[in-house]
Amino acid sequence: MISARGICKAFGEQTLIKNGSVQINGGDRFAIVGPNGSGKSTFLKMLLGMEEPDSGSIQFRKGVVCGYLPQESAPSSGATVLEEALSCLDSPSGADEARAKEILAGLGFGIPDFSRPVSELSGGWNMRVAIARLLVQSPDALLLDEPTNHLDLESLLWLERWLASYKGALLLISHDRDFIDKTTSAIISLEHGALKIYHGGYRHFVEEYEASRLRLEASYQRQQNELKRMQEFVDRNRARMSTAGRAQSVLKQMEKMELIEPPPSLRAVKIAFPQPSRCGLKALELKNAGKSYGGNKVYEGLDFLLERGQKIALVGKNGAGKSTLLKLLAGVIPPDGGSLETGLNVKTGYYSQRRMDMLEPERSVLDEAMDCPRHNPERLVRTVLGSFLFSGDAVYKKVRYLSGGEKSRLALVKLLLDPPNVLLLDEPTTHLDISGVEALSRALADYEGALCCISHDVYFLNSVANGIAHVEGGRIAFYPGGYEYFASRRASSGEETQTPPRQAVLGYEDRKRERAAIRASEKEAARLAKEREAAFSRMEELAMAMADPAVYSDFERIRKMGEEMAELQRLLGSSDQKVK
Repeated sequence: MISARGICKAFGEQTLIKNGSVQINGGDRFAIVGPNGSGKSTFLKMLLGMEEPDSGSIQFRKGVVCGYLPQESAPSSGATVLEEALSCLDSPSGADEARAKEILAGLGFGIPDFSRPVSELSGGWNMRVAIARLLVQSPDALLLDEPTNHLDLESLLWLERWLASYKGALLLISHDRDFIDKTTSAIISLEHGALKIYHGGYRHFVEEYEASRLRLEASYQRQQNELKRMQEFVDRNRARMSTAGRAQSVLKQMEKMELIEPPPSLRAVKIAFPQPSRCGLKALELKNAGKSYGGNKVYEGLDFLLERGQKIALVGKNGAGKSTLLKLLAGVIPPDGGSLETGLNVKTGYYSQRRMDMLEPERSVLDEAMDCPRHNPERLVRTVLGSFLFSGDAVYKKVRYLSGGEKSRLALVKLLLDPPNVLLLDEPTTHLDISGVEALSRALADYEGALCCISHDVYFLNSVANGIAHVEGGRIAFYPGGYEYFASRRASSGEETQTPPRQAVLGYEDRKRERAAIRASEKEAARLAKEREAAFSRMEELAMAMADPAVYSDFERIRKMGEEMAELQRLLGSSDQKVK
């Protein structure tokens, strides 16, 4: 369907892809992963012909239709939502109109929204229309760049189910590990210019990537040890007339060796975030609270209690009132009736996209992060900034030049570097990549205060929440435990349709053979390393013996020793490639 061969792409001195190849066939399901700035979006654009590779070729099977969702742009026209969703079809039938309405409803649109002009919608809802148009089209291949960014959890789970049953090829970029595992069966990893394919979901990729990294690390260390022994041999023997030639030969051998690059690390950065002061058992409590917007009554007679140590995730359909509840708890908006009671020594921190407006535009990222009541060492601040995608010289960039996503991440960093004892977070993972989500998840899992959050990232919810509050129809149903428990309870009661099972990624026998091959390779590498060590030890013995003047009286012995040393050098040279 799509074939990329030997593609290379660089921007200035940064190499994004070097000699990368991939074959995409009908039904293939790939997730594209890699650090921020590694070239994931550029790779998608090259496959579509929107960007040209510096070298290599990309070919399409004749007649293949691709649907592409960019990360940010979305339709903005005078057409209605339903008309825009159907605009991909030349002559839509009644069945097409019914399917379009089903898709729009799954993505969170109500029946009155179908006739609304797209131009009236926010950017996030525009993106949902763009997704709906692609799904209505149902092309041969879907290429999606961060499709879940503008979805709530209910819509995300619906899209997850739709993609699981989609028959075409799928390539997607996402920071949601659970979404990747539920919708794809292979990973295209972009790391340090390399393009590598791992068959299996994201969890399998992490395991295999780490195993591969450890093998490379072992090979690198073996080579470094060998280079050290060779250098020591040269240093000891280059000054002696009798062994200078041998030392020079070993030195030339060292110069010809292809050096193994030290492996990149995928290991999570461990950050010790500051802990807040302790508050009373009751953190925040809404009593008999009500809230309406015009004629729309969101809550009436609502009771909600958040206690110290609780980490509650608010879930529910878009428009159910999750953000309103968070704002009521934060005191950002007052209830129309009832009251909000704050516990002893409670200090509340509320995170939303508007928080970025509190940043000083003329400060650098580092200065802004350092500016908080709690004194934090610069090393800690820079480590935290790095985990949230501000690394190297990016920390000296002025706030005024940051994108909206960058400002959101910086505001989140500031909150974590001086955390209050009650955190209220509205979609904190939206502008984070996978490593950023993991760093935030670890920080909040260790956080000792009370937490109430909204998120559509299932991995994040499973990592952080110890209680789920389902918001629906102005009422809140509480489920003790994590998100998986909530989902299983909802599924068993018939309230939620279960996600279809994902196809098996690797059979048992395949994994067994793969593991056996890895063990055999490691065993062979260890054997070669042992042989080389023995060869160097023998060369040392021969060099020492040949330095003895008494040996020169025995011509036959000298000849045999020279032949043995030459053979040892030949063997060492021939095994160079095997050791790598």
